[in-house]
Parts: sequence; C-alpha cells; structure tokens
Amino acid sequence: MSNHQWTRRRALNAAAGTAALAGTSVLMGPGTAQAHGGEADPHGRLKIIAIEEAVMLPGLVTQGTALGGAIPFKPEVTAEWFKRLPDITEYRLADMDANGVTMQVLSLTPPGVQMQPDAAVAVRDAQVANDALARIVEGRPTRFGGLAALPLQDPQAAVREARRAVHDLKMAGFLVNGHTNGQYLDEPQFRPVWAALEELGAALYLHPTPAPAGDWGLLKGRPELTGPFYSWAAETGGHALRVILGGVFDDFPGARLIVGHMGEFLPFHTSRLDVQVRNINTRVPLKRKPSEYFGRNVAVTTSGVMDDTMLRAAIEVVGIDNVLFAIDYPFERSEQAVGFLRHATLTRGQREKIAHGNAERLLKL
Repeated sequence: MSNHQWTRRRALNAAAGTAALAGTSVLMGPGTAQAHGGEADPHGRLKIIAIEEAVMLPGLVTQGTALGGAIPFKPEVTAEWFKRLPDITEYRLADMDANGVTMQVLSLTPPGVQMQPDAAVAVRDAQVANDALARIVEGRPTRFGGLAALPLQDPQAAVREARRAVHDLKMAGFLVNGHTNGQYLDEPQFRPVWAALEELGAALYLHPTPAPAGDWGLLKGRPELTGPFYSWAAETGGHALRVILGGVFDDFPGARLIVGHMGEFLPFHTSRLDVQVRNINTRVPLKRKPSEYFGRNVAVTTSGVMDDTMLRAAIEVVGIDNVLFAIDYPFERSEQAVGFLRHATLTRGQREKIAHGNAERLLKL
C-alpha cells in the first residue's frame, strides 16, 4: 500500500468514527447510502420543493434572456428552453408530476429587471412581474411559490416593492439577477434595501446574470468559459463575497442571502478566506471570520451541481439547515436533479431538510 493510500484510508477511518459518534453518514462513493447511515428514496415518498426555477412573464418592457448573448449554447437546446420558459401548465406541471416535484418556487429568468437602464421602467417591470407571479401562485398555491423581482435601480422604490411583495402579494422572498447595471449589493445605496429585507424576514436569492460588467481578458477567445461553464460562478461568488466583505451582515445580522449552484465555489474556498483575511487590510473591518457568515447568513442550493462529494462538503461548511434543493428548470433536467436528491448519501432527516424542510422554514412556504 502506498503512503497516499495509507493516508487516505486513515482519514476515511477517522471520518467514519466521527460520523458514528455524531449519528451521521459518511461519503464513501455512489451507492453506499444504506451502508453508511443513509436512506435512499427511490420510490418517490419525498416531498420536494425546488427553489431556483425560471419563468418568462408577459408584459415586461425589458427584453433579453441569458440565451441570446455570447454563450455558444446549442440551438436545439435553447429552442427547448424557450418553449418551456413561458409555460406554466402544459410542460412545467407535467415535468413536475413526472419527477415527483411537489412545488417550484418561480422567479424571473435572467437578466430580469437588473439590466434596465431606466429606473422608472425597472420599477414598472418589477411590479408587472411580481403581479404576474402572484397570480400564478394564487391559482396553484400548493404547486408554486414566487421569488419577487426588485428594481434596485431605485433603492427606495425597491424597498416599497419589497414590502408590497411580502405583505400584499405573499411572495416567498426575492431573487436578484446579479449586478444592477454594474452596481453591487454591498454598495451604500442598497443599505435601505437590506434593512427592509431584514425587517421583513425575507431571504434574497443571488442569481447569475448574462449582463456583462466589463471586459474580462480571461474569456477572450474562449466563449465557452462565459456563462455556466465558469464565469457565472466566479462573478456570482465574487458578488456574494462583496456582500460579506462590505459588512452587510454585520450591519444587518438577520439578513439572509441564498447562493445557488452549491454556493458558486465559495464553500470550497472558505478556509483560504479565513487565512487571507488575516493578511489583507479589508476596507471594512469584519466582526467575524468570512467562513462564519456561511450558515449564519448565507445558504446554498444544489442547483446544477449533482455530486455527492460537493454536497457533503457544502453541508460541512454551511450546515445541514442551510442547504436547499433546486433544479434550475428548464436549464437543468428535473429527472437528473431529483434522481441525485433521492439517492445522495444522506440520512432520511438530512434528505428531508434539503428537499423541503429548509425551504419551508427559510422562505416561509
């Protein structure tokens, strides 16, 4: 046995002992849930709430999607997405029923209202989108929830719309598609928005945007790196780090941010953040280590990342109470995402929290 194999075996044995004491399962590879404390759900007994599910809504002035830009998506793939994005009943419900999805929490497909340069139009579009979402949810309250749009171009109007969305429209929370015309959520003009979100007890989902924030030389000559292959994760993860480093969660400790795609790299980077924050003069002194805002303020979803190793790592970093299930419909396949959830190496209690319990608590569903 090589030194590497011996070291790995000792680490796995130690992890198994720790897990046995804690009553949790240990990741040992595919197909081992039963042997290591997990309980797969192949028969569809699980209640499933998916919370990053895109929809195109009628009546908006702002046009544009993630599908018509520089990303070289295959035409037959985008055609299928365009067929499904505006639909509620013909394809979407059938897909949910076929895969055992109890509820989709809908949100405006990117870039949403964030790319609109006219603040008044952005406010109007957010109102129209949120009204349309509310009608969908009201029509099928057991099948759909809604994450409202926020017109951050006018922060005071965004505060008013946030209160209307929660109090009048009964929205479950909010989704922002990346930066708003190059402005980021740590900037001082958005402090009233964070105050309102904390007051309302409403979480904000930070979603990638196709709207470019400027030239990035790394992407030149490699258009496939743009979008879900790489740049969206880096940009969205960087945006979330701006929120942390800007002291938003020190000023608003009750605020909650949800980051998709297993945290956009961040859970796997927290130990390095904690080391380097000791070496770097941050512009805003933080009250906690960067890693300590994960779980306390930042939750993650599984959207688009269907891998046991990544899931276990995310659980270790943010805690089982802060990992939520998402499909990213129609951009990801429901059967693949749901199959991953049903067979991931989890205990029954862990699976139920990820599948629906955490979403019900965090989004008040």
